[in-house]
Amino acid sequence: MTRRFLLCSIVFFSLYCSMTALSGGPTTIGIVAELRGQALAELNEQRRNLDFNSSVFLGDRLRTAEDSRLAVLLAEKTRLRLGANTTVTVDRFIADAGGELSLGSGAILIETPLNSLPKGLTVESPFALIAVRGTVFFAGPINGVFGVFVKSGSLNVTAAGETVRLRKGEGTDIAKVGDPPGAVKKWGKAKIDKAFAMVQ
Repeated sequence: MTRRFLLCSIVFFSLYCSMTALSGGPTTIGIVAELRGQALAELNEQRRNLDFNSSVFLGDRLRTAEDSRLAVLLAEKTRLRLGANTTVTVDRFIADAGGELSLGSGAILIETPLNSLPKGLTVESPFALIAVRGTVFFAGPINGVFGVFVKSGSLNVTAAGETVRLRKGEGTDIAKVGDPPGAVKKWGKAKIDKAFAMVQ
């Protein structure tokens, strides 16, 4: 993405947020920054197809189709990438504060600048609760398990009452829903490349 392209997207997002606030409609918290294939959003039982620069609202349930990729820019700073057949709900997101996302299925990559969300970001999935303070990380199915990997920064993964801390280059696997996080390990290049290929 070029600097001009990103600047135009941010300007568009800021203007749309102002218009939405004045109209009393749903709270706009982001825009579609990239889209390959098909994706839709659902809010209050109403579905809409997403396109480049489509608005993303608080409470939206985002869903990608097969062989599709979606990137959403939240509050102008956090980038959420969805792989194919992925469902994510934006439960809460406040600029310069923090947010909560629910990963229903599929794989995601989140890029959050350090210290950009003072209260952090949490991602809840059937497998684990992931607490983030500013990092780039992957979460999703890989090699028959649910994996979490940190490219930069650090985060906590909690499942079955146990918590592990992941730092740059480290990952953990959860075999099935209800299991605790596996041992923290350095992921090899092949596994990292496979994970990132799902969401980019």
